[in-house]
Amino acid sequence: MNTVPTHASPASNPQPGTGGVGPLAGIRVLDLSAYIAGPYGCSLLADQGAEVIKVEPPAGDNLRKYPSTLATESRAFLGVNRSKLGVVLDLKQSEDLERLYALVRSADVLVHNFRPSVPARLGIDYERLASINPRLIYCAVTGYGDKGPLKDKAGYDQVLQTLTGMCTLQGKQDGPPEILYGSVVDYYAAALLSGAVSSALFERERSGKGQSVGISLLRSALAMQSARLVWAEGEPSNIGRDMRSGGITGLHPTREGYLYISANTAHFWTALCTKTGLDELLQTDRYDTVRKRAQHRDEIVPLLRQALQRHSALEWESIFGEEVPCAAARSVEDMFDFPQVQAEDMIAEYTHPVVGAYRGFKHAMTFSRTPGPDPFAAPALDQHGALVKADADRLRHED
Repeated sequence: MNTVPTHASPASNPQPGTGGVGPLAGIRVLDLSAYIAGPYGCSLLADQGAEVIKVEPPAGDNLRKYPSTLATESRAFLGVNRSKLGVVLDLKQSEDLERLYALVRSADVLVHNFRPSVPARLGIDYERLASINPRLIYCAVTGYGDKGPLKDKAGYDQVLQTLTGMCTLQGKQDGPPEILYGSVVDYYAAALLSGAVSSALFERERSGKGQSVGISLLRSALAMQSARLVWAEGEPSNIGRDMRSGGITGLHPTREGYLYISANTAHFWTALCTKTGLDELLQTDRYDTVRKRAQHRDEIVPLLRQALQRHSALEWESIFGEEVPCAAARSVEDMFDFPQVQAEDMIAEYTHPVVGAYRGFKHAMTFSRTPGPDPFAAPALDQHGALVKADADRLRHED
């Protein structure tokens, strides 16, 4: 790892918890990214024990300004920037740029989401920073990649959803395209970032050399559709490529609430029919495969929905138990105290200097021997500025 003992971190955890050392302990990450994909990818690295310094311009990450029912901070910003130190550096000012260069000398990873033409203009392109620190893992998150006609076009989650066919397939047959809310492309790109950076760090242990890592929303959106992106020789272009199994799989109304049911295997189909009192559906080979049930959906679904009116969605969850895969439709607020979420220790208590106390998601992965540090709240703008700048200035003087 690149950080040497004399270049101590400004704070390994400004709000120390009881968590153990993570698999990325000792790794320093400079997060220059904004919005969701880059920042959340860096939070995933922090979950694994890396020290992450979020470097923001004087105006702050644009996500701070997003609409929120919280009066003093964006809920989205808090959610995707946990466990980071926060500093403001104006890279258009020579002194702050030199501070960044000093931090780069002590860093293992740098992440940004500027368009490909911007880093060279700011003096933070890969070639420049690699000359300062040849062991640096330099990760650029772009909308469309660093080549091609769209490389300098702004990329956003729902823009890429629409471009790549996700919205068309999400919509109902013969209906308009529909957005998948929840920034799914961004979050998947964040997971790709975490994995790619970790792989590059692993390779660096063998070669001793850093490298540039590319993550794009376009790649993320297409990677999520790998099962759709299969076009056999001789196939027409307008065949069905979606993964929906059809038949009874899907959301169904009950006496109270909605229930999602997935019963594609013979075992689950038998259990569903038995539990709902529709044993007659098992007496014919007309419905004995998933494909047949999809073909005869209009015959089966009305019978199923009539049977489901006998109980609420939550009651059916209990009746089906482990025999029929299902879930009652809940709100995200229900997850804070959901027994399985609590059992898996997924929610943490946070204290923010402006927002105050709040509860939020904790860790996206677990490790038995190196569980990682306890998380802490996303930083207020420049919250650790004095600490990080003092460390940068010390590094400059040492060099």
